[in-house]
Amino acid sequence: MKRINKFNYPKSMRSLIDGKRHYDIGEEKLPSVTTILSATQSEEKKKSLADWRTRMGAQSADRIRDVSAMRGTAMHKFLEAYIDGSGHKDLTSIGKEAEPMAKRIIESGLGDLDEVWGQEVTLYYPGLYAGATDIVGIYEGKPAIIDFKQTNKPKKREWISDYFCQLGAYCMAHNYVYGTKIQSGVILMCSKDLLFQKFEVEGNDFVKHQHDFLRKIDQYYKNVPEKKEGQGTKSDQ
Repeated sequence: MKRINKFNYPKSMRSLIDGKRHYDIGEEKLPSVTTILSATQSEEKKKSLADWRTRMGAQSADRIRDVSAMRGTAMHKFLEAYIDGSGHKDLTSIGKEAEPMAKRIIESGLGDLDEVWGQEVTLYYPGLYAGATDIVGIYEGKPAIIDFKQTNKPKKREWISDYFCQLGAYCMAHNYVYGTKIQSGVILMCSKDLLFQKFEVEGNDFVKHQHDFLRKIDQYYKNVPEKKEGQGTKSDQ
């Protein structure tokens, strides 16, 4: 794969406002894409998550959530190091789980990555939202937004509509700010049992998910009171 610094992507700080992630872009504090998706979950999804938490018990559910998040972070670090050629070692128990997952994605998913324009790229739509995607570049010959995901068990396509909305949000932001015409999104996923899955979205299906996210933005700003300028706790994570 070739690395091409095609665009000047911004550096940003992250803030917490009422416990929700925001990005500091210039003078703006913009809600993250995941903050918007979480705040606009359907009642059906809320009930499904609540039922799962009841079945598992609160303590067990919290542990599964936290371990999954740590495993995902560790897996991302291995993938970032592979792409930028820096190398990475993590001898913790979580790292030992995450490394073979990253290798599975490298072996099965990154062979089609032709160009890397940016890695861990902060993207934003002025006045509306911001977020960070794993890769912007050329995948299977097409400009694309690419995200890596870990999962506890394999996913069906119909279960991951939020992931497609997330890709659509990043795509709209990139196209607006940089004048590109990206029309493809890719999820490269590995389960803790090392099952690799690739999900691609493009064309009319991708446009549908972008429109879904635009509706969620409307819902979010109707339901969330405007924050005072400067409110939030800064973090350089």
